[in-house]
Amino acid sequence: MVLDGKAPSGPLAERWDKRRQELKLVNPANKRRYKILVVGTGLAGASAAATLGELGYNVEAFCFQDSPRRGHSIAAQGGINASKNYPNDGDSIYRLFYDTVKGGDFRARESNVYRLAMLSNNIIDQCVAQGVPFARDYAGYLANRSFGGAQVSRTFYARGQTGQQLLLGAYGALSRQIHAGTVRLYPRTEMLDLLVINGQAKGITVRDLITGAIRSHAGDAVCLCTGGYTNVFYLSTNAMGSNVTATYRAYKRGALFANPCFTQIHPTCIPVTGDHQAKLTLMSESLRNDGRVWVPKKKADERKPHEIPEEERDYYLERKYPSFGNLAPRDIASRAAKEVCDEGRGAGPGGRGVYLDFADAIQRFGREKIAERYGNLFEMYEKITAENAYERPMRIYPAPHYAMGGLWVDYNLQSNIPGLFVLGEANFSDHGANRLGASALMQGLTDGYFIISYTIADYLARTTPGLVSIDHPEFRKAEEEVQVSVKRLLSIQGTKTVNDFHRELGRIMWDNVGMARSRQSLELALKRIPELRAEFWSNVKVPGSGADLNQELEKAGRVADFLEFGELMALDALLREESCGGHFRVEHQMPDGEARRNDDNFCYVAAWEFRGTGKKPELHNEPLTFEHIQLATRSYK
Repeated sequence: MVLDGKAPSGPLAERWDKRRQELKLVNPANKRRYKILVVGTGLAGASAAATLGELGYNVEAFCFQDSPRRGHSIAAQGGINASKNYPNDGDSIYRLFYDTVKGGDFRARESNVYRLAMLSNNIIDQCVAQGVPFARDYAGYLANRSFGGAQVSRTFYARGQTGQQLLLGAYGALSRQIHAGTVRLYPRTEMLDLLVINGQAKGITVRDLITGAIRSHAGDAVCLCTGGYTNVFYLSTNAMGSNVTATYRAYKRGALFANPCFTQIHPTCIPVTGDHQAKLTLMSESLRNDGRVWVPKKKADERKPHEIPEEERDYYLERKYPSFGNLAPRDIASRAAKEVCDEGRGAGPGGRGVYLDFADAIQRFGREKIAERYGNLFEMYEKITAENAYERPMRIYPAPHYAMGGLWVDYNLQSNIPGLFVLGEANFSDHGANRLGASALMQGLTDGYFIISYTIADYLARTTPGLVSIDHPEFRKAEEEVQVSVKRLLSIQGTKTVNDFHRELGRIMWDNVGMARSRQSLELALKRIPELRAEFWSNVKVPGSGADLNQELEKAGRVADFLEFGELMALDALLREESCGGHFRVEHQMPDGEARRNDDNFCYVAAWEFRGTGKKPELHNEPLTFEHIQLATRSYK
């Protein structure tokens, strides 16, 4: 099967307008006859639910947190991109488009990325109108700063709390629709299955996390906005509850999973301190605007950083990538940090860290200005490490962060299952093999505020509302299957906890499917993951019952999915015989250690189809064509 992304033809800048004119509409009186189920209430989900509710659709929104305000979007720190060119430094829609395609190592659709760049300016206007407190300059204009992979300042920010402030804006819009009665919110509710009836997505099966009740909800369309899957590594920057369950179970119902091996390792995270940790803490990429990254030139140098003179420091990003310096893209900066640490020049306990030094910036601007820009990040760092980053350099090291892979969608954000739309990080569409900083918030809000309302209307206009209800036998069947799965997990009563298995899976994935991958390591992962999965289903211990609040049961279901998904991820990485973006195969690199793409054989989206438990999934391709940007070696030197 060769997949069709259904991107419109014609001049790039006119394609979204052309598509909007082609799409069917639903008249205002008919909108309230349609029910849309929105799963997830982070930036993509909250903005989508609020927008669809505002238009008059009947919306049901689901989140496993106690409030949409706890969506993981809240953790985004550094900023959100838009091509407004306020600093007058040469930015444009085309330049943002170009930087994003290049940053993704030419593994994203041109049409999708251009639309993202074009709509980015609308997001800023929308969020300002909602009262998002973006930083401003001395004249009162919105301020901008730089991020990795760009030579212009296009990132809008609210100190180091940008995601939180944007989510509060979306939450306000969502709350208005809840009060108006167009949106009904179901908190502490987890989606466990997708209902596909007559080939179309018509509902979901959920578990009430407070009472344990299993029930179903019918709808005319389903929007999955459930985020990424990098908690497959156990230790990541994601919230501990972030998981792959909703998208993976949609995959098992027929949705294609695209590019699962494309995960991002963020270069600026607080290093691991021991086995007691369950997650890692992100230090915003924005810190690299003013912080300089370095390590000692001498191996195993145990001197304190202030004791190492300037001539004995290696500012390796500035040395290797003079055009971009400390703002090299995340995948490149992460591999460079690993390289110097592997040479024995790492900083801190265990040598798994590099310095992020603000001494020059403090001397140039003063401590007060640095505190104004990054104060909450410095406070967070000190609370975790008991070190004052104003007085000594931060220690950072790469960690799993963002998932570029996700369910396959076409230009309309619809999966290969009609009626199933996928937004934000849960889909694969905009970032290719690497995400540039400050573009995740941009994508989530673009999908939710400005795209889905047009594209889902086209689908709904072609369907009859209320065609399927929860009385359909498929709903009862799905509920029974979920009950069987819950009872199976509770009945094993083994000797190892869910966290034991998750931690062990994380080690397998990080060691073999992490920053550097090889045929040997991937084949080892593909051997060990099924063994661990078999042990899980015979020896996991899940205490309590399924009839009330049981967080161990929640985790068990999510880890069971990770134990299957990790195998799919490793298989995808094994078959992609190239290095591109965050996917680095050690067999495929340039003489200088940079990634070597294989455009002749792998310039496509790899979309996997579930073929049954215990069977190898089937690979389908969507060829990628580049009409406006020439395929070239990705260089930041």
